[in-house]
Amino acid sequence: MPIRYRITKRSNNIALEKKSNYIMQAVSTGTIDINRLSYEISNECTLSKVDVKAVLFALGEKLEFHLKEGKTIDIENIGKFKIGFKSIAAENAKDLTPKKSIVKYHLNFQPSVYIKRWLKKGLKTYKEGSTSN
Repeated sequence: MPIRYRITKRSNNIALEKKSNYIMQAVSTGTIDINRLSYEISNECTLSKVDVKAVLFALGEKLEFHLKEGKTIDIENIGKFKIGFKSIAAENAKDLTPKKSIVKYHLNFQPSVYIKRWLKKGLKTYKEGSTSN
């Protein structure tokens, strides 16, 4: 199915000349939960839906465990996950401490080569409100 998009007006508040531009944004068409994903995967292998769901829950727990250890997790055909954070700057390195300087943590994702090649080929798109064909 093609990717839905919308056109949105944006103001550039950084530039001296406050000029508006239009951008295209991808629009989600819904969310797939763990039950649906487990069901679909179970239909393509010998594992039951319950077994697949258990593996996905365990994967989530192991991701958290290893990310807390500072590891990068490489899930071969999906990509790599690692922890990152936003910090404030200081004039002196001695003034930087995790408690005072780290503003927030986030998860970095780098898609696998397989996914990068798939994305590079391009995807079909359609404008929100029009037909998807």
